[in-house]
Amino acid sequence: MEQGEPADGQVVYRLREVLKNRAKGGSAFELCVPSLDIGRGEFVAIVGASGCGKSTLLDMLGLVLSPSQCGEFSLRVAGQKHSLMDLGEASLARLRRAHLGYVLQTGGLLPFLTVGNNVHLPCRLNAQRGGQLQVKTLLERLKIGDQAHKKPQFLSGGQRQRAAIARALAHHPPVVLADEPTAAVDKFTALEIRDQFKELTANLGITLVMVTHDEALVSQAADRILTFQVEPLGPNHTRSTLREAS
Repeated sequence: MEQGEPADGQVVYRLREVLKNRAKGGSAFELCVPSLDIGRGEFVAIVGASGCGKSTLLDMLGLVLSPSQCGEFSLRVAGQKHSLMDLGEASLARLRRAHLGYVLQTGGLLPFLTVGNNVHLPCRLNAQRGGQLQVKTLLERLKIGDQAHKKPQFLSGGQRQRAAIARALAHHPPVVLADEPTAAVDKFTALEIRDQFKELTANLGITLVMVTHDEALVSQAADRILTFQVEPLGPNHTRSTLREAS
């Protein structure tokens, strides 16, 4: 086990020799993950410039993209290890719904629901009882308890992102994935959201994987930072290999 990696019994995600090929407009891109373990309760930041494969990796971890090939791609939740390449779409959807939370760059709140109902939605989809109290507690801890009855369009950018974080946490998933959750807010608000996000997930024992282009935002907050080595393989062909940041 390399320094900084989780002990075997604490591993949530395990990836070995994972490759994802993508092609668009005559250009070919391949994302290579030689080896990656993400542990229970870790805050892992994935940092890199646009086009390096950050969101592609996050979508694979979010079970919405499948690797083109791999040696191992597994997820351990609720005491059970799932070999993800062996599962069909229905099984993957059940895992996503019950065990993953996702925060989009734009929040992704449903405009026709109030903030409170947006946040409560994962609890309803998972038939969890007592969700309303959990929603109220989360909104208050994120300092937007007074916004629960408003529609998303009446919130500031920072308030919408806090509501999106509350929604991702509402059903107590063991893993939360966040794609540039502070990109649309100012620096001060970004730091506030980062700290609130980290505190909440740490207190709940949740594994947090955050994608960002801003290494300074996570350099003193994340347990580990992952980045990419990007190299041309030929005309219109690029390979990006995941590695630990130095």
